[in-house]
Amino acid sequence: MIILGIDPGYAILGWGVVEKTGNRFRDIAHGAVTTHKDMDMPERLEALYDGLREIIEEYRPEVASIEKLYFNTNTTTAINVGQARGVAVLACIKGGVKVAEYTPLEIKQALTGYGRADKKQMQFMVRTMLNLREVPKPDDTADALAAAICHGHSADTRMILK
Repeated sequence: MIILGIDPGYAILGWGVVEKTGNRFRDIAHGAVTTHKDMDMPERLEALYDGLREIIEEYRPEVASIEKLYFNTNTTTAINVGQARGVAVLACIKGGVKVAEYTPLEIKQALTGYGRADKKQMQFMVRTMLNLREVPKPDDTADALAAAICHGHSADTRMILK
C-alpha cells in the first residue's frame, strides 16, 4: 500500500509518501510544500493545491492520511490552517486518492504506544521505522510521515472518507 501523509499548514505543508508491505514501512519520498509570507492567502492556497497535485501525480498513493486540526488559542491561525487542510483534502479527492483523518493523539498512539508522546519521541520513531539516517526536516515533514505510518497501522479498522 502506498500512503501519502499530510501535515497541513499554509506556510509549510509537510508531506511524506511511504510504502507498507506486511508490517514493514519504506520511505519513498518526503518534503514540504512552502509558501512565502508575502503571498496573499488565495495564492498560498493555490500553491499548496498545485504542489500536492504534483506529488499525487508523481507517486500515485492509494490513500492519504491527514492530521485533524487541534488548536487552543489563535483562531486566525486555526482558520488559515483549516483552509490549507481543506485544500489538501480537495487535492487528494480530485486526484482520486481516498482520505483518512487522524487526531494528533491517534498518531502518537500508533507510533509510540503513548498518546502524549513528545515531538522528539515521535521523530525518533519515524526515523527508526523508516530506517532513515536522520530525522526529516522540517518538523512538518516528520509529522506527515508519522501520519502515513499511523494509517498503515490503522488501515484495516479505519473509516475512510470519499
